[in-house]
Amino acid sequence: MAKKVTKVVKIQIPAGKATPAPPVGTIFGPLGINLQEFCTRYNDATRDKMGDIIPCEVSVYEDRTFDFVLKTPPAASLLLKVAGLNKGGVKGANETVATITAEQLKEVASIKLPDLNTNDINQAMKIVAGTARNMGIAVKGLNDQELANQAMDAKEAEAEAAKLEESLEAMEQEAKLMADSELPEVETIEQKEETE
Repeated sequence: MAKKVTKVVKIQIPAGKATPAPPVGTIFGPLGINLQEFCTRYNDATRDKMGDIIPCEVSVYEDRTFDFVLKTPPAASLLLKVAGLNKGGVKGANETVATITAEQLKEVASIKLPDLNTNDINQAMKIVAGTARNMGIAVKGLNDQELANQAMDAKEAEAEAAKLEESLEAMEQEAKLMADSELPEVETIEQKEETE
């Protein structure tokens, strides 16, 4: 008879670096599984992927035993690695922080292919390209027109900002002149001390 699964937990841990300390301990401690056993098995299974973050789906059974399935690293972390970045763009698709080649995109898509809902590498490339775009990573050959449009938009926005700055300065000067000319004369009266 098959064991009854009480809980399925998804966790992302750096490959080969699981320890019973948080986050592993805080997630699995209340479930009653042997933390050291999990860490040892996870580290042995991921030792060849050191440097990557590996998602893991852990099935916990009634008798407090467990099984886990390793997934492929997140597309975002693979893209950051390929682009040589620590983090993606703050403004997402509105800011390009790096550019990768179509070959690098295909490499990432082929790694992610087993976990995607497609078997076609071209569709996988489109999915990963969408993730890259949202991170501010452009793909040469794929986003060339978009990059050119962004550069043109940036130049137009810069010119518009310069015009606005110029008109603001002119308005400030005009306001200052008007304020200076409208100042009323102030009469000063000295107060004399009264002596008895």
